[in-house]
Amino acid sequence: MKYIETFREGERVSGIYLCKSRQTALTKAGKTYENVILQDKTGTADAKIWDPNSRGIEAFEGLDYVDIVADVTSFQGQIQLNVKRVRKAQEGEYDPSDYLPVSGKDIEGMYKEILGFIDRVGNQYLQGLLKSIFIDDEKFVKAFKFSSAAKSVHHGFVGGLLEHTLSVTKLCDYYVRTYPMLNADLLYTAAMCHDIGKVYELSPFPENDYTDAGQLLGHIMIGAELVGTRIRQISGFPVKLANELKHCILAHHGELEYGSPKKPALLEAVALNFADNTDAHMQTMMEALKAGGDNQGWLGYNRLLESNIRRTGK
Repeated sequence: MKYIETFREGERVSGIYLCKSRQTALTKAGKTYENVILQDKTGTADAKIWDPNSRGIEAFEGLDYVDIVADVTSFQGQIQLNVKRVRKAQEGEYDPSDYLPVSGKDIEGMYKEILGFIDRVGNQYLQGLLKSIFIDDEKFVKAFKFSSAAKSVHHGFVGGLLEHTLSVTKLCDYYVRTYPMLNADLLYTAAMCHDIGKVYELSPFPENDYTDAGQLLGHIMIGAELVGTRIRQISGFPVKLANELKHCILAHHGELEYGSPKKPALLEAVALNFADNTDAHMQTMMEALKAGGDNQGWLGYNRLLESNIRRTGK
């Protein structure tokens, strides 16, 4: 099969891909067409079926594996597929491992680095909390390693949540060494726990979509509740420390309009917000540039970055 990341404008491609989603839409002229998102382990591609009633378009649904023939075009700087033929692939025609986007970094290696940061936390209550989540809860650990950090914006791949969490923790480590006033134990703990709610906000791959809890509560509230539950199981956990940690989690998006129930009121909360924002924006930019392939021109408007973007000139 030809992987999505190698698609180039002007090509005709064929092969089996995971249909991540399929939606019916209308053109401005009122004609029905299909919006389809195709996926393999290298990424996703926006695809259009302009004539759904064509004889070459057979029945399929979201999360089916489909065998397609399509022309590669470009729209607003991003690759887009014009699907000519499609059929539902049968079990045995494909290997599911080819269709799950996976972190390019070693998952077990990243997990060991997280354990290393846990060992650096000196406060017995915070370290006990971290161990109860990231070591003792084997079911959570398995899901944490497998989860993405987002549906589509950044780190939307297997191991993405772990990769993002480690990056944020490393940025916080830099802050600790640069700004001695920071409470290192609190900040490390907040960094490792800030997005744990995403394990329950998003469903497992290949779906990787919002759960009912994700839609109704969101990962910030879910994470704060999870931390609160674990804290209540640790005898003598200081109330003030518990509130400070939960505040960091609740405020890590920085602004109310970005989904944080509280704005940062602690130095550690400010540092966590900046670290989270830095990694999210850098990863978003890198993924957009990668999706742009060899395109040296402007790639179009990016919603998170709120800017038209392009690659640095050589």
